[in-house]
Amino acid sequence: MALITMVAWGSQAAERTVGVARVQGTIGPATAGYLARAIGEAAGQKAECLIIELDTPGGLLDSTKEIIQSFLRSPVPIVVYVSPQGAWAGSAGCFITMAADVAVMAPSTSIGAAHPVGIGSGGEKQDEVMKQKLENFASSYLEAIAGKRHRNIEWARASVRESASITADKALQLNVVDLIANDRSDLLKQLQGREVGERRLETAGAAILEIPMSAREKAFQAIAHPQVMLILMLVVVYGIIGELTSPGAILPGVVGVIALLLLLYLSSVLPMNVTGLALIAVGILLFTIDAFAPTHGVLTVGGVIAFFLGLVMLFDRGEPFLRLSLIWMVPATVVTALFFIFVAGAGIRAQRLPARAGAETMLGRVVPAVEPIDPTGGKVFIEGEYWNAISAEAIAAGQAVEIVALNGLTLTVKPMGTSKEEQP
Repeated sequence: MALITMVAWGSQAAERTVGVARVQGTIGPATAGYLARAIGEAAGQKAECLIIELDTPGGLLDSTKEIIQSFLRSPVPIVVYVSPQGAWAGSAGCFITMAADVAVMAPSTSIGAAHPVGIGSGGEKQDEVMKQKLENFASSYLEAIAGKRHRNIEWARASVRESASITADKALQLNVVDLIANDRSDLLKQLQGREVGERRLETAGAAILEIPMSAREKAFQAIAHPQVMLILMLVVVYGIIGELTSPGAILPGVVGVIALLLLLYLSSVLPMNVTGLALIAVGILLFTIDAFAPTHGVLTVGGVIAFFLGLVMLFDRGEPFLRLSLIWMVPATVVTALFFIFVAGAGIRAQRLPARAGAETMLGRVVPAVEPIDPTGGKVFIEGEYWNAISAEAIAAGQAVEIVALNGLTLTVKPMGTSKEEQP
């Protein structure tokens, strides 16, 4: 009986699993979808709990709300572990950590600075009324979460209204988090036997079920950055201008349209400033006008200034996950200016040049009449060839004539000195 009991206990221990998901970087729609899927997989495997290893500077409030709602619906206990050492649960990460059934931090980590950021398409700077409304909502939302999980409501309020941020030791002392764990093994030991609701966690010796991001989720996570948005914006500009200056090339237009669709998706995800977009559009317009009507570089200089200021104002530089550094803005401005000066400008000017090949190049040429020319016919000699020619008035042999029209293999000419108004 003892042997049978040991075998059965060992079999049950071997069947126990703990799901692990890793969230690193900005919180966005891809993160919300990933964690919802991870909860579903952990529930399907009947895992003891789902551990979410978190390291984020923050993210979007809409995506954070989706994640918290997934936590509250989860049939599996959620453990948010701010790790590794040196990690940060900032802004949206603070909401996510405090919404967990068990909140854990590694040593030398921090949490807080949960002041909200404006969201939604358009992204204009908020007026004071809207800013206050959003702050009040975020504060009450985090207080409700803290109250449900029996954590420090006063500190939750301060993290939103005062952007308070604290270390792991202080967070444990203030009842912001439940545990401090050195690593994953230490975390599993501390979770063993812990009561979560009506469930007792059995994590000792449990197998780890890694739930990584899918390729699709990684792709959407990778592009949800201001730097990628800037690159896509430049691709759209270069692609459209390339197609207009080289009609029929197809590839620039196709690439530009794909980049435009991705850009529209990102504009609904990342908060943007409309004034910044307007300045970028003005800069591109000035570059284009200068290509059609050269102004000795005056409009180009204005375009450079407008384009650069637009990039500076495009995102809120006060938020770490929205910062677009000068390392990206300066090269983008220089490359765009050079593109319009040497590539787009050259293409536009080339389309306005007169024809340099073919029969059309003969129009306007002045040649001598080989024999008398009248309305019935005559001949001229041009580029080693004899051409039939007609004229509304009689022209003597040897007289200089100007070619004014081409009809098949017959040229229409006029004697030099005759104005176009005098031609029939």
